[in-house]
Amino acid sequence: QVQLVESGGGSVQPGGSLTLSCAISGYTYSNGCLGWFRQSPGREREGVAAFYARGGATYYAASVKGRFGISQDNHKNTLDLSMITLKPEDTGVYYCAAARSCMPRPLDSVNYNNWGQGTQVTVSS
Repeated sequence: QVQLVESGGGSVQPGGSLTLSCAISGYTYSNGCLGWFRQSPGREREGVAAFYARGGATYYAASVKGRFGISQDNHKNTLDLSMITLKPEDTGVYYCAAARSCMPRPLDSVNYNNWGQGTQVTVSS
């Protein structure tokens, strides 16, 4: 059974940076995906970044491209999300998720069937 546990959230000023980490256990989908999603009050859950296990391709939402980086550390069994130049609109609860298959829409939450509990990110001056 896949288990995902996020950490690394917190409060930061605009322009700051944070790195989120997701501890992964029980994930064995060789053609699956790992992703980060976020949800703000009054908004739908949004796909932020995804990592395709087969080949290691990465995908990003347009709103974070160039500022966020997703990476998998196989040694530590973690999925990390590095975030720089943070903006107030990046505020939300960030969730780590796993999917058996996510193509051709890797940032669509309906493809993901395992979720972490979420970690809060607040960007405010």
